[in-house]
Amino acid sequence: MSEGFTPKINLNDRMEHSKISSTRLGNIRTNSVEQPETTDFKSVFSGLVENLNRELNAPDELTKDALNGKADVHDVMTAIAKSEIQMNIATTSIGKVLQTYEKIMQIQI
Repeated sequence: MSEGFTPKINLNDRMEHSKISSTRLGNIRTNSVEQPETTDFKSVFSGLVENLNRELNAPDELTKDALNGKADVHDVMTAIAKSEIQMNIATTSIGKVLQTYEKIMQIQI
């Protein structure tokens, strides 16, 4: 590296700031635990499925935006990794639910 070289990149302008302030993060977590929005299993489960679907479709949308020059490749790769993690969690959760169901069905009354 040559002496006196400084990149002409303003990192502060390139950073995306979080929509949640760090001072309120603790309050958000405790409020969501203390005050459930709904107790209906169907609506909770359908909300989880909708969120999973949104996460799985995000890489496709970001890829289209990247091809049009509206998004960065880093964002696309992050969305792909996030969707892979979400899919692994969903697959594992479904497997555990099925195992639990099979164990319950084996119980003799």
